[in-house]
Amino acid sequence: MSRTALAFATLASLLTLGACSSATNPGDGLGADAPVALSVLPAAATTSVDPAKPITITFSMSMMSGMEMLVVVHEGSVTGPQVPVSSSWSTDRRVLTIAPSTMLKAMTTYAVHLSPSLQGTNGRMIDVTQCTAIGCVHVSGGMMGSGTGGMMNGSWGAGMMGAGWQASDGTFGMLFTFTTA
Repeated sequence: MSRTALAFATLASLLTLGACSSATNPGDGLGADAPVALSVLPAAATTSVDPAKPITITFSMSMMSGMEMLVVVHEGSVTGPQVPVSSSWSTDRRVLTIAPSTMLKAMTTYAVHLSPSLQGTNGRMIDVTQCTAIGCVHVSGGMMGSGTGGMMNGSWGAGMMGAGWQASDGTFGMLFTFTTA
């Protein structure tokens, strides 16, 4: 099974578990005990990044198993080709290290896309509203494009992207970009 297919299968099972979430349900991602992305390295909008270094994301709490599948690295922008990576967690599952399968290209922009369906081990979805403090941009449907040039070939609506990549505020996750040296 491809990484993308596995990510959607994992996402579908998580969404089934959280389908009945409400503002007071632990699966809604709201509240003080929701996980937050504390840092992404390289930091958003950083230039001259060493293309051989891994990407690390630090979360405020331990994250559920399988959440690495909901973090995608794209070349160029959120609509660019997906970069093949391997991911590993720290022992406490708070730091995700992402290593591209091959060295990143020189003088190229990369986008790290985090799904709003990322969940902590407490079952709470990530608080996407907090990411602006560390430089993220919220991904809008317009950023993903439409037709064959956009993300998921334009089928991000009720199809493949669906609710799993759409936060309660209507955005489609968090985006951090950097440019290699």
